[in-house]
Amino acid sequence: MAAQPYKPEIMALNNGETTSYTVYFKWGILMPRAGEAVLSFKATSGGAADYSLRFATSKFFDAIYKMRDTLTCRYSADYELIYALKLADEGDYFLTDELEFSYFGNRTNIHSHRYTPKVTKIDTMLTSTSGYVFDMLGIIFYIRTLDYSKLKPDDRRTVQVAIGRDLVKVGCTYYGTDVTDCNKIKYRTRHFGIDVYDETFEQTKSATEIWIGDDANHLPVKIRSKLKFGAAEIYFKSAENLKTNLSCIIN
Repeated sequence: MAAQPYKPEIMALNNGETTSYTVYFKWGILMPRAGEAVLSFKATSGGAADYSLRFATSKFFDAIYKMRDTLTCRYSADYELIYALKLADEGDYFLTDELEFSYFGNRTNIHSHRYTPKVTKIDTMLTSTSGYVFDMLGIIFYIRTLDYSKLKPDDRRTVQVAIGRDLVKVGCTYYGTDVTDCNKIKYRTRHFGIDVYDETFEQTKSATEIWIGDDANHLPVKIRSKLKFGAAEIYFKSAENLKTNLSCIIN
């Protein structure tokens, strides 16, 4: 597949949608609460829309490794990814990652700019002529806007993610329907695996798994990411301004 801007197959996100999550760090039998995360989708001026993730560590983890990170994807009126921003605040260290996407026929250009308040670390152009290109948050948008009625178990799609100086190959595999338990509430879900070919992750096979609610909202209800040490698990807590009722809950 030639490089091109991704267009949603189904637009499941609703303007003003806000979803809250609890984040846990799993290490062996231990699973302390590591922080809170909020996903939101909101229209901006000129017909654009921002899909954002805000994460903050809990007071307990602040003493170990404080994080206040924000990731934002900006989409055009046609829902083409045009800009991605990551603001990393680690207490005494601040880092900004900016990605600007432009499309020319079968080519995608990405201007990658990484900097601190004092120094530029990366300022380069990345080019792809093969497949869709996202940032990491854009992968979630991509999975949420697929037409699940067309998917069969073990269907696999390969995309790329821009990270710093690199375009990293990412495989998205659909495993099928599942029943998922999050904090004693059961959900009907669609189960996906994300294989990331990057040394940050412990292994490439299903480095991240995501369970999407099986209703018209296509809302992430659980995410598990394997790390070099342990894993991060993200559980759905609450939501506002969804497209429809959260009918994937099993009563």
